Amino acid sequence: MKVGVLSLQGAVEEHLDMIRRCGFEAIKVKTIEDLEKVEKLIIPGGESTTIGKLARIYNLDEVIIKKGREGMPIYGTCAGMILLAKEIQDSRQIGFNLIDIVVERNAFGRQVDSFEVDLKIEGFAGEPFRAVFIRAPYIKKIGKEVKVLAKFNGKIIMAQQKNILVSSFHPELTDDLRVHQYFLDKNL
Repeated sequence: MKVGVLSLQGAVEEHLDMIRRCGFEAIKVKTIEDLEKVEKLIIPGGESTTIGKLARIYNLDEVIIKKGREGMPIYGTCAGMILLAKEIQDSRQIGFNLIDIVVERNAFGRQVDSFEVDLKIEGFAGEPFRAVFIRAPYIKKIGKEVKVLAKFNGKIIMAQQKNILVSSFHPELTDDLRVHQYFLDKNL
């Protein structure tokens, strides 16, 4: 199976490495032709406004939306979660509207407020998952079909709706493969 990482800006190499470590072929997605080659897609953390604008310039936004609505599994981390959301609180930035959530950007503070925390993620066995938060958003509201997978301090920070998975944190910045394995192994 070929798994793509949207490679317009952000933590691309780290996700590619995680995909390979999970035993799958990883490719950079920069064009519509690249997107047509993959069965699953990861939208990385980075700057959501920049990623959204570049996706529109390269006409990738429409294809990502179409493929997401047709059932392609898509995982968005941090900025990727913002882009996949139905609504971005107090923002007019480009979004893909593929998961019924309302997100708030930079909800845990600025870059200097970055932190790590141990999380209990629903369905994950073993030790808690060490999550890295950098200018992270959180989910303020979910639709009735959205399943909450993890919370931190009462705030929803990981969720899934059918084929769309999102997290506020950056699993690609750890050595723990469980989040990527969940996305890659599950038939979302």
